[in-house]
Formats: sequence, C-alpha cells, structure tokens
Amino acid sequence: MDTIDQLAPLCFVLMPFGTKTDAAGRVTNFDKVYQNVIVPAVTQAGLEPVRADEEKIGGTIHKPMFERLMLCHYAVADITGANPNVFYELGIRHALRPRSTAIIFVEGTVIPFDIALVRGIAYRTDGKGEPTDTAAPIEAIRSLLREARDTARDDSPMFQLIDDLPRWEIDHNKTDVFRKSVDYSKRYKDRLSEAVREGAEAVQKIASDPALADLIDVEAGIVVDLFLSLRDVKAYGGMIDLYNRMPGPLQQAKMMREQLGFALNREGRFDDAEKVLKGVIEQFGPSSETNGLLGRIYKDRWEIAREAKRPEARSLLRRAIDTYLEGFQADWRDAYPGVNAVSLMELQDKRDERQAQILPVVRYSAMRKADKNPDYWDHATLMELAVLMRDDEAAEEQLSEALGFARAGWELESTAANLRRMRRARSERGEDVGLIERLEQELARAAKDMAPQQKTS
Repeated sequence: MDTIDQLAPLCFVLMPFGTKTDAAGRVTNFDKVYQNVIVPAVTQAGLEPVRADEEKIGGTIHKPMFERLMLCHYAVADITGANPNVFYELGIRHALRPRSTAIIFVEGTVIPFDIALVRGIAYRTDGKGEPTDTAAPIEAIRSLLREARDTARDDSPMFQLIDDLPRWEIDHNKTDVFRKSVDYSKRYKDRLSEAVREGAEAVQKIASDPALADLIDVEAGIVVDLFLSLRDVKAYGGMIDLYNRMPGPLQQAKMMREQLGFALNREGRFDDAEKVLKGVIEQFGPSSETNGLLGRIYKDRWEIAREAKRPEARSLLRRAIDTYLEGFQADWRDAYPGVNAVSLMELQDKRDERQAQILPVVRYSAMRKADKNPDYWDHATLMELAVLMRDDEAAEEQLSEALGFARAGWELESTAANLRRMRRARSERGEDVGLIERLEQELARAAKDMAPQQKTS
C-alpha cells in the first residue's frame, strides 16, 4: 500500500456544483467543467483533485472547507458567475497560501477589479454550458500547476504586495492526518455509489456501520452523501434516523432540514414535515425548493381528503396553491412550483382569477429551461401549460416533442394522469374536454407501444 509520501499531492477545487445561470443569462455546467477540464489538467500535473463537497449543504459546515484551503498544497478556483462561496474561499486561500492557486473562468467572464491583474485561464462552453475545445485550457492549467510545483513564484496578490507578510508552516503530522481523512472519505463515497446501485438494503447496511455510530467525528461530506444516498433508494425512515443522529450544526443546515421534511412527508408524518419546513421558511424566507416541498405536503393531504370526501379538502387545495405560488414568486426562474400552482388552480370548483395572470410567466420560465437542455419533462410540462392556456396548437406540438424524448412508459402515464385530473375538473364545470381526451389517447398509445421494449431491455 502507498505511503503518505508516495501519494500525489492534493489539489483543492473551488467551484459551484451543477448547472448555474449567471446574471447575464449564460449557463455553465460546472460538473462537466470539473470532469472534462479540471480533473484531466490536475491529474496530468501529477496531482489529485479534491472538490468542495460541503457546498452541497450551503457552505454552513466550515471545518472541512478550511482544512482543504489550508492544507492542500495546490488549488484551482473557477470564478465563473461570481459565486460568493468561491470568492470567499479564494480570499482565504490567497491570505494563507503565497502560491500554487490557479484561477479559471469561462470565456467572456467580467473579472472583478480586485483580482483583474491576477493571472487566469479561460475556457469555452457551448449552448448547454458544457466545455468545448478543452485541449488548450487543460494544457494551460496543467502547465500552471507544474510551474507552481517547480518554482517558488508567489501568485497570491497579498504576498506579492507585502514582502514581509508572515508565511505559515503547517506541521507535517497535521497534513498527514488530513490526507488520511481525505482518502477515508473517498473510500466511503465509492462504497455508497456501489450501494446505491445495489439498492436500499446495501445503503442501510452502510448507515448501520459501527464506524458511523458517533457522527460527531465523521466528516460532514460523508454524512451528507449517506443522507442523500438513503433518499436515492427511498429509505425515508433511514433518512430520519440518520438526521436524528447528526451533530447539531449539520442538522441546522437548510438543505438537511428540507430533506428531513421531504422524508417525513414520504413517511406520512405530515404534521412533523410541515413543522420542519415552516421553520426553514421562517428562518431563511420563501424559496422555490422549500415551498415546493411544503406545497407537496398540502397536495398529498388534499388528495387523501378528496378521496375520503372530507370537508377539509377544499382548504388543503388552497393552501397547496398558495404555498407553491409563494415559492414561484421567490424565484421566477424555477418553473416547478409555478407549474404546480397553476395546475392545482385548474382543479378548484371555481376558476382562480390568478391563473390567467400567472400562466404566461410560468410558461416563459418553463420555455427558458427547455431552451437550454430539454428532456421529456420539459416538453410534457409545456404541453400541460398549453392545455391550461387553451392553446390547442401548442399543446399538440409539445406532445410531439415530449413523445420524441420519452424513454419509459411510466413517464407518459404520469403525464396522462395529470391531464386526466384536468379533464375531470373541466368536465364537472361543463367545459369542452376534446383536446385533453385526444392527448390522453396519444399518451396511452405511446405507453402501450413502449411496453414490449421495456420487457426485453
């Protein structure tokens, strides 16, 4: 087995996660940038990349992040989109480390004045925000990191400007312990990836590992990955149990509380789930994510009450609509809560006057998302919105697009169920439902055609 001295030096990567849209409307797929540009460049420089996983929980767990900033000998910072977490971490890095930090950004990025003179490397992206022409930026980053390994040139503006600024020497034992912790974390991540593929029992087995009995000393990134892995295999009871064992600071992270509310709702503990998510909104304000989860609670309760013909059904439907609508108003770019709001408005006894006002905005938001990297659900959503707006031509056009993207019969059946609810509501109000019936028939036909493929695949 390799010793600490034989292992490649670590390179900390400071960057956002997922696909982000900047103020100019430009999209960047940071996961693809990491996989296709940063990882090859770092490994070709003889280093091992370490990404800031803790950002997935909102940057509230600082200890692992500070350790990476201080103890990784090398770093790459992607400042595309002016992400505040990245700039905060870059500032700390420049204050602690005189050299060995490479700055990169998508071509066309406006560089903030404070770091405008710092050497940086640009890369290009396509319409989906994915990197293109990667050979040149890979070589530039590799060369910069190799130069940092081979020379003593400072790249931190602070150390370049102030000659006698103290330079911290980290105890060798501390860096060795940190390296072992990073390797330990990676092994757990690999185990979790394999367990998710195997199913709920395999993930639950890891959750019950005696090494994870006391989560106080377990790195936050491992706990978060385990929590989300339990969600991926629908082990909602396991999620709740793991949350109850988490350290207090981790429990208070916004994302962890949101996912707890999600798990409680899936377990039918509606009151507990509502209390958790209302607490998040009270502390952090409305958001498309939190309100979407809370709206789903009211929606689930409404469906149960409606089936049982209980009198509170009407009230629960209104609460679901208002909650989704508040989430959409908090972030107009996220169509999800808006789509739910206008769809549920259609199911009320009387037409909601707000629907006509908000529908064009929701449709525009959904169209913007579909323009970037469309999938089945984008076109299915646009079809449902066209039905709500009584735009027959657009509905049939989006049906065609949706069928072209469909990969499984259950997707079509889910959309047909949404249309069925709309048809019943309109029929009860005495409205024409011919278009919806035609769409349902086409979805049913397509789902039936897919059935043999699913059996033989």
